[in-house]
Amino acid sequence: MRHRLLVLAVASALIACGKPSEKGAGEAQAAKAVALKPLQVSPEDVLTLGLSQYASGPVITGSIQPEKRADLRAEVQAVVLQVLKENGERVKRGDLLVRLDDSAIRESLSSAEEATRAATQSFEQAERQYQRMKTLQAQGMSSLQAMEDAEIRRNNTQSELVAAKARAATARQQLQRTEARAPFDGIVSDRKVSAGDSAQIGKELVKVIDPASMRFEGLVSADRMSELKLGQTVFFKVNGYAQADFQGQVRRIAPAANPTTRQVEVLVGFAGEQQPGVAGLYAEGRVQSQSVSALMLSDAAIQREGDQAFAWAVKDGKLAKVAIKLGERDERQGLYQVNTGLKQGDQVLRHLNAALSDGRPVQLARAAASAPAAASAARNGG
Repeated sequence: MRHRLLVLAVASALIACGKPSEKGAGEAQAAKAVALKPLQVSPEDVLTLGLSQYASGPVITGSIQPEKRADLRAEVQAVVLQVLKENGERVKRGDLLVRLDDSAIRESLSSAEEATRAATQSFEQAERQYQRMKTLQAQGMSSLQAMEDAEIRRNNTQSELVAAKARAATARQQLQRTEARAPFDGIVSDRKVSAGDSAQIGKELVKVIDPASMRFEGLVSADRMSELKLGQTVFFKVNGYAQADFQGQVRRIAPAANPTTRQVEVLVGFAGEQQPGVAGLYAEGRVQSQSVSALMLSDAAIQREGDQAFAWAVKDGKLAKVAIKLGERDERQGLYQVNTGLKQGDQVLRHLNAALSDGRPVQLARAAASAPAAASAARNGG
């Protein structure tokens, strides 16, 4: 009896062990069936490689900055009374932006103007006295010494008058400096003070920029500065404007490299009216020093695995995973140069997905779509 129970237990264990293996075999067969099932793709999903023009040149990185920008600073020591414009507000040339306390300066101006009036009266009186003594001396009714003394008094009062006028002009100039006005049409980009602040001489009050004067201020490696020339075309991208491609021209090349980074500054003006309206945005592009022909692929057609890159080619009706070596990226087109792995005329998938496997059959959807079209024509009597 025990022997019979032992035989049954062993048989049950063998059956139990055999079930997972049968399940695993079924999954493998299902995966194999999926792999052998043709992948339906449309003609638009297949790219036939051909030579494209590729802009090759030095990489340029930097930021977008306005050419017309002004940092308005305090030219007198005074308390801020009023700030009339906020960040982002448009201003016209001559608009009042910040007003400083001018009470002390007005008192100085009043004193200087009063001194000017007194000096004017003294000079006029001395001038009349000199002319009188000059006439008397010509008639022999006055001595030469008396006429010279009158001339000296006239000259002294004239000097006092000139000094008084200078003090009054300085006071008026100081009074004008208590008002910070927009030097050109633009936008307030940075307000530095508020009402009640104490403004020392040289303190920043407000910044004004002209958004229509934006330019690309970039840096290029000194190793490639020999490729730079005035007027070269530059294609670049601006952070925050991902969907826009900007184009410009090299307007100025710095004669000396930056002592810290050893890079050369390049100023690029925008071509056309399209330009960012915000200053300080990061930008990166390439100076088009030369144009070469190369095979190009978009990032959507490239599969990356660590440091390696692959493309899925369609060869003899099957998928083939091909290792490729990429070159530089064309910032204008957003395409990568393919150095090795593919050749002109090869067909690759434009977009990748998880259903791709090496050796899987490929069937164009054009053939599959012809059957419904024929059936529709038969129903319509065509």
